[in-house]
Formats: sequence, C-alpha cells, structure tokens
Amino acid sequence: MPKLKSSKSVKKRVRFTKSGKIKHWKAGRRHLLGHKASKRKRQLGRPGFVSKADESAIRLLLPYGA
Repeated sequence: MPKLKSSKSVKKRVRFTKSGKIKHWKAGRRHLLGHKASKRKRQLGRPGFVSKADESAIRLLLPYGA
C-alpha cells in the first residue's frame, strides 16, 4: 500500500502532546497590539487545544502525527 501524504500546512500549525491532544497557537498576537489588554495578549500567547469535534479531521490530515 502506498504511503499517505501529510498536509504540510496543518503540520506547521499544530503539534501533538504526549497524551495525544492536539495543540495549536492562537491568532491575533502579531500586530495591532496597542489597544488589546495585557491579559488578552498574555492569554493569546498560551497554546490552545483543538476541540474534540475538529480532532478527527486533523488526524486524517496528519496520518503519521506531526
């Protein structure tokens, strides 16, 4: 059976944790930061986790992990 291709765009955007969760980085922390609250900027710096509803779709795009 042939090898499956991994989605390169998804591979650059997510990582898998040891427990199998999918971690991603949040949008909105690149520019126009002057009017955003410090708390908001700090929370945007922390990684987010993909919801259970979207997890199966991402696993299909990354058949061998990230």
